[in-house]
Amino acid sequence: MTTVRSLLLFALAAVAEIGGAWLVWQGVREHRGAAWITAGVAALGIYGFVATLQPSTTFGRILAAYGGVFVAGSLAWAMALDGYRPDRFDVLGATLCLLGVAVIMYSPRT
Repeated sequence: MTTVRSLLLFALAAVAEIGGAWLVWQGVREHRGAAWITAGVAALGIYGFVATLQPSTTFGRILAAYGGVFVAGSLAWAMALDGYRPDRFDVLGATLCLLGVAVIMYSPRT
């Protein structure tokens, strides 16, 4: 159950961080205004707290592993909201990043 909780927290962190950055981008670059920017900043703040809920107590390990989730999540977000079509190298890179997440976070420690 700990692994499932951890994976759900990584997914929530990705939605908060990537979504927050996307909202800020929309507010600034697409001229959608202060409400979008404010919502983005709030989402980024939520992201900052989500990592503290991870079962692991090692900040560096959590943040390093989250980097892989961020890479894959960013591509998924771009596909879903911006119509981005990843090529085989994007998919390979994201797969390698997620494999790295699994090794860093869920390998047995002695």
